[in-house]
Formats: sequence, structure tokens, C-alpha cells
Amino acid sequence: MNQQNSAPTAATDSPTKLVRGLSLKSATALNMIDMIGVGPFITIPLIISAMGGPQAMLGWIFGAVLAICDGLVWAELGAAMPGSGGSYFYLKNIYGAKTLGRLLSFLFIWQLSFSAPLSIASGCIGLSRYAAYIFPSLDHVWSSHVLKLAIPLLGDLEVNWIISSGTFVAIGAVLLAVFLLYRKIAVIGRFSIVLWIGVLATIAWVIFAGLTHFNAARAFDFPPNAFHLDHAFFTGLGAALLVSTYDYWGYYNVCFLGEEVENPGKNIPRALLISIVSVGAIYIVMNISILGVLPWRELADSAKTDTRFYIMSTFMQRIYGAWAGYLITGLIIWTAFASVFSLLLGYSRVPYAAALDGNYFKPFARVHPEHHFPNVSLMWLGLVAAAFCFLRLADVIAALVVIRLTIQFLTQSIGLILLRLRQPDLVRPFRMYLYPLPALLAIAGYIFVLFSRPNFQKEIRYAALLIVTGTIIYLVRSWRNQEWPFANKPAH
Repeated sequence: MNQQNSAPTAATDSPTKLVRGLSLKSATALNMIDMIGVGPFITIPLIISAMGGPQAMLGWIFGAVLAICDGLVWAELGAAMPGSGGSYFYLKNIYGAKTLGRLLSFLFIWQLSFSAPLSIASGCIGLSRYAAYIFPSLDHVWSSHVLKLAIPLLGDLEVNWIISSGTFVAIGAVLLAVFLLYRKIAVIGRFSIVLWIGVLATIAWVIFAGLTHFNAARAFDFPPNAFHLDHAFFTGLGAALLVSTYDYWGYYNVCFLGEEVENPGKNIPRALLISIVSVGAIYIVMNISILGVLPWRELADSAKTDTRFYIMSTFMQRIYGAWAGYLITGLIIWTAFASVFSLLLGYSRVPYAAALDGNYFKPFARVHPEHHFPNVSLMWLGLVAAAFCFLRLADVIAALVVIRLTIQFLTQSIGLILLRLRQPDLVRPFRMYLYPLPALLAIAGYIFVLFSRPNFQKEIRYAALLIVTGTIIYLVRSWRNQEWPFANKPAH
């Protein structure tokens, strides 16, 4: 078969083939509940504080543009290579399945071993912090420690560990998600629809409450020089974009489930674009409506206290009374859990695909004999996520975004352009609109997020450490297995 004219199908040709049981509706629902987790309900004060006024809406607007540009990258790659594993599969085939692509795909799995549980843990920690609005004792801190490691050439690495009553609620949410996912994909698809309905109901109520009590003068109370394009403006925008990037993420979840999506050439791009446009519109309207009720200075001040973790509860309490604060808290807990459910489902397929391909530990290739899902991968990610529930939420979000951008998103956006050049005849059921502009904008936007924030070096060190350690582990394994770059060249 001519490799130039056919999409790679390594994952889909496996003897343990998964079941294509996800419709467009289910795939879109999983994407949206992944995107609309606890993030937008806890990060509004952080974005307002970063930019110092309602001009922080630029963070949400530019974040939506960045998500659309990157989403088009995922849409083209996902439609052309609809196998389990998402970025693992793309990086391997773009950069060479037996050469550099093998290293880059291994590094992706290596970072995913940390970033996927970080993402899952962030949702669970946020869930527990909102639960503290109903049960204040959950905020009680039993122990707190700062671990510092001096790394040659990289500097000091800091890890903040916290043990509170809420920590055990977060761990419980992880374990419940694992339990619910331990079944057939078709059943999970129906679960996702139920969770999606709860997510949309939560968002609809917040927007309705804000718009029916909207005060334009309060919403657009810009401070002096709000749009003065100086260093402080761009530094604040970089910090705001880091947070909004985290809040928008999840639109690519369907790509990790490519082998289980019906008609993937059409449904993967559709699910991606529907999710991004819908959630972008929801976020922008929701945040404007909130600024019309709560003064931005109050929101900025709350960023320095624990009240930022349940600002939406305060928002509803101020409009309708105490009962509304408790009800919206329950709905946001539902929304946060729905996101954790979707995240754990999608990410559990990635180590499975890599192990099946021989580029990760063999136990991760195991599939449940009856329900046909990667049970070892699911259990492992759940356990690591439970351990990460002991970290501080702000540190989890920052480390997660920087690690992903450095090792995954940048190499993938660059890779799409390389793939167009190297394999112009590859079957592409979906082609990026306005190519290559979206890919170039995504690359520029992610570089801006990485280096335009205050103290950006802290998280860059985490990413650098993962790259160095992952490369060493890969080289040792390759040397033992006589694989690239140590493979024996055939005799001439």
C-alpha cells in the first residue's frame, strides 16, 4: 500500500480493537463537559486580578481565538489519523515512526504521566473547594509543606503539599470517576449525556441570573489606562491567557477516543468545532454577566483569599439569597465531576495506545476481557491523580499548562505544517481552514503564554526536567532494545 495515500492506522489494526460506540452527540457532550469543568467558576478572580479590570475579558476572547486555531490543528490530524492515543499517534507518524517521532511520542506519554493526572486532580481539588462553601470545615488544613529541590543548571524546584479535610473529598471524586468508567463505552456515552445536561443547566442559570440583574456601568467600569499597551498590560494578558487556556482545554478529548468514534473523519472535526464555538460563546457571555453583578475590584480582591474558590456561590447568594448559593454550589460540584469523568476517560486511552505500539510499558496494553476498555491505564491514571490531590490548585494549573504547551501543543502545531509538506497526498477528510494561518497563530500564541508571565521560569523548569529525564529514560530503553538511535543498520 502506498503510505503517501493512506492514513496511518497502527492503533486501529490491533487485535484488541475497541468499539466504535460514540456518536457525534456523545462525542460533543464529552468534549463540552471536559471543557466546562470547575475552571471557569474558580478562575474568574485570577483573570480579573491579572489584568486589573474588566479588560480581562480580552483574556477570554483571545483564549477563544487560540482554542479555535489549535482546534483546527487537532481536527485535521484527528480526522486523518483516527486512532486511540491522539497526540501520541500524531507525533509518531509526523516525525517518523522509527526515528525522531518515536522519541517525541515517548516524551508525550512521559509528560502525560504527570500532566493528565494534574488535569484530573485540578478538577477534583476545585470540586472540594466549592464543597467548602456548604461544609466550611473542609477548608481546615491539617498539614502544609514546601519541598525544594536544587537541580543543576535548572535552579530550585518547589512543590507545595497540603493536607486538608477537602483533600479526601478530592480523592473520593477520583475514585468515584474510576468506578463509573469501569464499564462499556456505550454505557459511558449515555452517562455523558446525563452529565452534559447538568452542566448546561448550571451555565444557563448563571447566565440568566447575571443578565437579568446586569448593571452595564459596573460591568464596564474600566480603570485609568486600562488599554495602555505597556509592559504591565502584556504581562497581565499573558497571565490571563494562561488561565483561560486551561479553562478552554478539553476540546481535543475526542481525539484521544478516535478509535471509538463513529464516522471519525466527519464526527471528530464536528465535535471539536461545535465544542469550541459553543463554550467560547458561553464563557464570554457568562463572564460579562458576572461583571455586571459583582464589582471587578471585589473579584480582584477575592483572588487573594479563599473566597475565590466559590465566587459563584457568592454571586448567586447576592442575587437570590442563601438557598441559591447552596444550589449553585451543588450544580458546580456536578459540573466539576463531569469534567473529571470525561478527562479520565479520554486520557486512559493514550498509554494504552502507546503500550500497544511497543513504546510504553506492556501492562498498559491490557483491555478488560468483557467490557473492552483499557482497564490498567484507567486504574493507573486514577491512582496518580489521587496522589496529586495533595498539591495546591494554582500550582497544578500553572504546571499543567506549561508542561503541555512545551512538550505537546507546540510540537503538534509545527508537526501539522511538516506533515502537509512531507505527505501532501495523505487522505485528509478535513482540511484546516485558511491553512497555515491558524497553525502559525497557535504557535505564536503559545509562545506568548509561555514567556510573557511574571515568574515564568518556575514552570519552565518543570517542563525542562521532564524533557531531560524522559529523554534519558528513552535512550536507556532504546539502547537495551536496539531501537533508534541505537538500531543496527542493515548491511549493504
